[in-house]
This record gives sequence, structure tokens and C-alpha cells, in this order.
Amino acid sequence: MKDFKKSTIYQIYPKSFKDSNGDGWGDLKGVIEKLPYLKQLGVDYIWLTPFYVSPQNDNGYDIQDYYEIDPRFGTMRDFEKLVFLANQMEIGIMLDMVFNHTSTNHPWFQKALQGDQKYKNYYIFRKGKNGNPPTNWTSKFGGGAWEYVKELDEYYLHLFDKTQADLNWSNPELRQQIYEVVNFWMKKGVQGFRFDVINLISKPENLKDDIEGDGRCFYTDGPTIHQYLKELNQQTFGKNKGIVTVGEMSSTTIDHCVQYTHPKNKELSMVFNFHHLKVDYKKEDKWTLMDFDFLQLKKILNHWQMGMQEGNGWSAVFWCNHDQPRIVSRFGDDKKYHKESAKMLATCIHMFRGTPYIYQGEEIGMTNPYFEQIDEYRDVESINYYHILREKGKDKKEIMKILQTKSRDNSRTPMQWNAKKHGGFTTGTPWIAVSKNFNDINVEKALQDQDSIFYHYQKLIALRKKWDIIAYGEYQPILEEHPTIFAYLRHFKQEKLLVINNFYAKEALFELPLEFKKFNRYQKQILISNYKDSSQEINRIKLRPYESIVYHLENV
Repeated sequence: MKDFKKSTIYQIYPKSFKDSNGDGWGDLKGVIEKLPYLKQLGVDYIWLTPFYVSPQNDNGYDIQDYYEIDPRFGTMRDFEKLVFLANQMEIGIMLDMVFNHTSTNHPWFQKALQGDQKYKNYYIFRKGKNGNPPTNWTSKFGGGAWEYVKELDEYYLHLFDKTQADLNWSNPELRQQIYEVVNFWMKKGVQGFRFDVINLISKPENLKDDIEGDGRCFYTDGPTIHQYLKELNQQTFGKNKGIVTVGEMSSTTIDHCVQYTHPKNKELSMVFNFHHLKVDYKKEDKWTLMDFDFLQLKKILNHWQMGMQEGNGWSAVFWCNHDQPRIVSRFGDDKKYHKESAKMLATCIHMFRGTPYIYQGEEIGMTNPYFEQIDEYRDVESINYYHILREKGKDKKEIMKILQTKSRDNSRTPMQWNAKKHGGFTTGTPWIAVSKNFNDINVEKALQDQDSIFYHYQKLIALRKKWDIIAYGEYQPILEEHPTIFAYLRHFKQEKLLVINNFYAKEALFELPLEFKKFNRYQKQILISNYKDSSQEINRIKLRPYESIVYHLENV
């Protein structure tokens, strides 16, 4: 049984990972083909984003059938082969479960539209108020959160796209159906589950207008959320101690995340939160341009590291996923200091308390594609906001610049395997264009360069397995107000880790705080750094652009 605290999880967005049959769409056989590569990297689990039957209005997060694999991705036999071969390589398969909503094409919803009361109770239908929707809540994809159904003279709730109808978790019969889905995939040998926006499933009984906001205060970490997660645990994965779970938590709090993950509560293994990825949102608006606020980034990450530690909770730590821009383009320098900044960002997150996640291509430093035309985008959110911003009178050029930095499609371009056509992703026409820099940034090239970003990630993964202090050590921030350096300590028994990261393209002076001068008597070694000749002297270090060093200190 794997220890998830010593593990690293690799996220695959199958549609963009590897196409095995030339239809321009990544598939399960493509994942099977690349298992040896993932084994070489050293990851413990592969999290696959949804590959179930879906109209693909939200890239598979609008599920039409929880039990069937979309033929574009392959067959159940392909999936069973993937699980079997991955297990042989000691890699567990983690599936994405979307239980806040289904596609409006789901048979349940179609029966609800026909007026079948049993299935209407699977969703959240309400009468309007004085010719208006039941509440003034806003969809997370823009526009209102209610869609009118003329035949029923009722509205249904959709916190996301109008083709994604929210499920009614207060209905025990619906919950039972959900548990059957999880148990079905467990029988297939799945070793992990990632639950999409799971903290939104609990809605209050009486739905009210939100006078101050968009409605999220009523349903985020809702009134019965912990009860639902405990029941989900008991009825499904809790029966198998070897299964690892992670919840995606939208706009959540540390207190709730401690409750979600404290071992005695028997809810989830770990949680994602996104607060640290809003530090480049001007006035909390994603669709704006702003340099990231470094001090705010440190403050949030330190706050969560300390808060989860104090409450004995556990975090999934990450920079990238299928919904976020590429981190080297966002907080690093994807041109002059591409290699140095990508390695620094990796070290910073992998030395944290928590289980690190790598998103496909992050380990070779893939960048945002910088698309120049709106018709190059495929993401429903990006296209919606393009039109919303146009209506607000924003200039096309400025909107394209915003999309180049903020669109979810920045992370969804095909994996860059080699310098052949379409980066070796497909022999056909890819569903979305490959980033133009695939000639310089690709797996084949990375594997031939011993100093590549890939080998830095490989080493970070191996270090977590080898050194208990990385997995279990306590976290302590230092130099919290330093304008360019992110530094922290880890403590475990007689050992310490000193982690120093320069977040900028200019030199920075690191000075060890006075209270830690005793560390000079400790035996020390550099575990990992992104320059070949980093200083052995910890008192005072002139850090080069994006320099990152991890010292292991032992009191012997």
C-alpha cells in the first residue's frame, strides 16, 4: 500500500496527452503507450480527467454516462489494460468524478425534462419569482445560474454551463446512485479518486437571493457537506484503505479543509484549494491583466501550509492543472530563464508539506501557447468571456492578451513529445493547435539533456520517497516580508531542510535570520539546486536569477 504523503501524482488530460489512432484526439491507448515514460519520471499515481461519454461542452466535465467510456477515448477493454499495466509498474490509476452536476444529455435529466418526478428530484428545479429566476445567483461561467424550461414552467440550477445541471444531493436515492458509480470503478481496480468541485454539492433547503455576491456564500462548503462526504467514504472508498482521494475545493476555508482531511473524520485523503492562484487577478477578477503579487502569494501559501499543519489536515500542492495557465509563463520566465525558473517553481512546491501534483508537460516546462485569434480557442469559459468583454467595450487586442495569460486552453494544448509535426501528439489534425515552441520544448529533447527540467522533477520525486523530512516534516516560513525570496524550513527529529527560492530574474541576497545561526554547527549538504555550483555557505548567499537551493541540515 502506497503512502500518499510520500507519493507524487501526475495529471493527464487524455484528450491532449497522446493520440494513438490519428484522429487528433488523445486516447487511452496513447496513455498506455507512454506508461514507460511516466515510470521513468517516477510518479506513483496517474489522475485521468474525465473520459466518459459526454457532449464535451466543458471538455468532459459534462458527463452523460458515468459507466461508459466515450468511444473517442477508447473502450472499457483499453481502460482495463491501462489499469493492469500501470499496476505492474506500481502506478495507481486515479479517476475524476464529477458529482456536482451531470450533462443535460444524461438520461436522468432527459427523464426529468419529461416531467418524471423521480428524476426531477435528482436535480434542483424551482418555480420562478414574479417572472424572474428563483434567485439572483450567477454561473461560474458567466450569466445567470438558472435555466428556464418552458414545458415545466420551472428553472433548473446550473452553477456552471447551462448544459451542466446541478444534482440534488439532499435526495438519498440520488446519493445511492453516486455510490454505485464509485463502487463500479473500484471493482475495475482504480486506486484513487479526484472529486470535482465536491464542496459545492450541499445546497441549503431554502434558496435565497445573494444581496452582496454571486450566491456562492450559500452553497460553498454547504450545510451538510461533511455529512455527505462521510457517507460517501463509508459507502465506497472507505472500505479499502489503499485508495487515495482528493477533493477539489472551490472558494473554501482552512477550517473546512482540515475537517475534510483530518484522519479521524474519515472524509478525504487531501484537498486542492486555489487561493494562491488568484494573486494575478486585479480586484479578484480573473479576466484582467496584472503582474502576480509575490508577497500575497507567499502569504497565502504560508497561511495554508501552517493552517493545515496545525489542524492535522493534508493538502494537494500544485501550480498547474487543466484549468490553470502554465506556471512557467505565469510566475516564471518562459523565455530567457525558462529552465531556471521552471526548476525553481518545481522545487518550491515539491518541498512543501502536502502531496505534489504534476500536470502533463509541466515536467518539461511547457508554456502558454499565446494564441493570436479567438477561433484558436476551444474552451467554453474563454469564448463566453471573450464576448462578455467585447460587450463591455474592451478592445479586441486587450481581450486576446487577457486570454493569452488567463484562458484554460493555455494548459490544454497537446503534449509535446518530439520535434515532429504537431509535436508527435498526432498524425492527424489536433483538436486544438500545438504550441509553436514544440521544436525547442519536447520530451525527446528533455530526455537527452541531463540538465533538463525533466530530470529535476525526477529527482524531486525521488527525494520525497527517500527523505522522511520532506513527507512528514513540519513547515516554518522565514523571511516572510522579503520582496523577492521565498524561503522556508522543514523540521523532523534532528533534521532540518532549508529551502530558498529566488522568484525573480535579478540577483537577490539571502541572509540567514539570526535565530537560526546555530544551524552553522549542523552537518549540511545540498539536496537539490538549479545551478551546478550553488553556495555551500548558508549564512549569506548571493542568489542568481531564479536560483533555488535545498539544504539538508542534521544535528549530529
